[in-house]
Amino acid sequence: MGINDERDIEANLQIGPTDAGMIRLFVTSSNGAEIPMDFDPDEAEEIADEIRAAAQTARRAGKKRR
Repeated sequence: MGINDERDIEANLQIGPTDAGMIRLFVTSSNGAEIPMDFDPDEAEEIADEIRAAAQTARRAGKKRR
């Protein structure tokens, strides 16, 4: 399975700071899985930049397909 393969699983994503000064991405799925991922603030900024870059690429790809 890759990034372009669809799955029929529902998941929820929560993002927030922890009391330890980390940023937590917390994923829960409909099958009961819970995945906490903690990042220091610098790592979280890098992830945010990657998400923004992916959003820009997706927008360009969507415009080409129309």
